[in-house]
Amino acid sequence: MKFRLTAGVWGVLIAVLFFSGCTGTTPPVQTQTPVPTTAVTLIPTPTAVPFPGALALNEYATFGSGERQGKATVYQFEIKSDYNWTSPTWNSPGQQASASQPLGLQRGYTTEKPGAGNAFLFLYVRVMNNGTSAVYAPSAQQFVVSGNGKVYNYTPVQSPDVVIDKVAGTQYDYQIGRGGEVGYIQPGESNRAEGYLIYEIPAALAPREIYVLVNLDYQNQAVWWLG
Repeated sequence: MKFRLTAGVWGVLIAVLFFSGCTGTTPPVQTQTPVPTTAVTLIPTPTAVPFPGALALNEYATFGSGERQGKATVYQFEIKSDYNWTSPTWNSPGQQASASQPLGLQRGYTTEKPGAGNAFLFLYVRVMNNGTSAVYAPSAQQFVVSGNGKVYNYTPVQSPDVVIDKVAGTQYDYQIGRGGEVGYIQPGESNRAEGYLIYEIPAALAPREIYVLVNLDYQNQAVWWLG
């Protein structure tokens, strides 16, 4: 009798639970609170400077020691789409095309043009001996231009008597008397070697991207930034 009562009670409870939904297998849907999105600010990575500490134009770098001491600088630059030149010992009358007013007995100028997409960079360099004995001057080949990871060597002019229209002076290496080779400079400012060097570079290369590197001697190097 007790068993039947107990079974009856359990039967009623199960029926109540079934109809109330408490025995369902699907869990109730819970409302989710949205998670706020945090804005991420990206900090740009600074571009690496290829030659930190590079000298500015007209700053001097020193080399040598003792009685043999010198200093060098790149003091000016120009970028030209082309240039006109003449040389009494190089140009023949047929080669000379009149592109500017002739000078004296010279018949005219030849226009020098760079390759497609290029321009000419004129660097003006100065090397002085501030010691008491003659010092080796760095050769023209020791001055190289670097831009966007590429290196450019200077383009020599045809001869020491080349005259370039609207460009003063002569090519730097002829100032040391050896046409591109290492030469001596005597003490004193009046004996300084000063002149231009010409490089053919991409026309799109901006001055802020251009550096001038030179091995002044076996243990001293220098870098100038045109920017």
